[in-house]
Amino acid sequence: MISKRAASLAPSATLKVSARAKELQRAGKPVISLSAGEPDFKTPRHICDAAIKAINDGFHGYTMNTGTPELREAIAAKLKRDNGLSYKPGDIIVSNGAKQSIGFSMLALLDEGDEVIIPSPYWVSYPAMVELAQGKPVFVRTDFDNNYRMTPDQLEEAITPKTKALILCSPSNPTGSQYSEDELKALAEVLRHHPDMYIISDEIYEYIVFDQEHVGIGQVAPDLLSRTLIINGFSKGFAMTGWRLGYMAGPSYVVNAVAKIQSQETSAPSSISQKAGEAAYTNNLDEVHKMQKAFKERRDYIVEALNSINGVRCFKPGGAFYAFPDISAFLGKKDASGKEIKTSTDLCMYLLDEYEIAVVPGDAFGEPTGIRISYATSMDQLEVAMNRLKKGLAALK
Repeated sequence: MISKRAASLAPSATLKVSARAKELQRAGKPVISLSAGEPDFKTPRHICDAAIKAINDGFHGYTMNTGTPELREAIAAKLKRDNGLSYKPGDIIVSNGAKQSIGFSMLALLDEGDEVIIPSPYWVSYPAMVELAQGKPVFVRTDFDNNYRMTPDQLEEAITPKTKALILCSPSNPTGSQYSEDELKALAEVLRHHPDMYIISDEIYEYIVFDQEHVGIGQVAPDLLSRTLIINGFSKGFAMTGWRLGYMAGPSYVVNAVAKIQSQETSAPSSISQKAGEAAYTNNLDEVHKMQKAFKERRDYIVEALNSINGVRCFKPGGAFYAFPDISAFLGKKDASGKEIKTSTDLCMYLLDEYEIAVVPGDAFGEPTGIRISYATSMDQLEVAMNRLKKGLAALK
């Protein structure tokens, strides 16, 4: 028999749509997928060249469990350069992706029954990570009219004597929402009254912002850094999803606890990937800015296209490469066969089967009135997809 832990863990709620999309693609159907959570660009050449050099130079062995000193120094320099934050290499641990940093942080911080506040819509893995660490996710449902950003009053109301941490993701997956400096300051004021709470600041989309500079809670509230864990990585901003490289910066005692867990579970990430990450942070960001510009153009197009569809509402996301339109007007309608669209999952399966467009249901992210649309694909593909979406939604009665 498998463990109760494994048996109780639900599979990713996005798998149903993605599995069906792959099935249709294998059958030769021209499915356009707007479900991917990864850039459609190639990793910049200078980063690849650094990895090739590492291979040719024989840099093939295990590295320090916490990451190479050179990469952790480069991360510390980046945090100072881009974020104005002072960290020593010993305050940083490199991991096999930001996802691992978050998961191991949960294992390091939580005891059975500890609560973790998660604003919804949320990234699908947050609740599962908390549950695997025997914690309890506490969801704060945010509002479309506030661009799905949690308010200070909502945060205060969710805090109990069992609250151990808050997970805050800005820019957000799945909504693309970005907290302003003033909004973060207001949340920080609440957190100051609860000194036993940790803040997990997921900043993986830091380099994909459009209308304002990225700002994290550590920048607006440096007094909270002693209990803030900054999670970041290379996957999104540098189009390095397959390199599996992320990191956590935080108090050294938490870093040391995570390092103990990492030493038993995986050890350090690939030596080659670490050399690539070092090149990413020690060279200029010209390629990053080119990708950012392309994403902004796509963002502007897709928001306008969505809002031109009768019944759809979509705010302009501040970052990442997702739009999260409200589709509540279509729930309860029926397709041509008379089948009722009861949930956002029903809607996504209908759009996939009948109009060959793959998007992710809001049900997967804790928001039943939305769908996540990734614009990490070409403008040509987006235009075709939006035409299909418009036709598919218009056909519902």
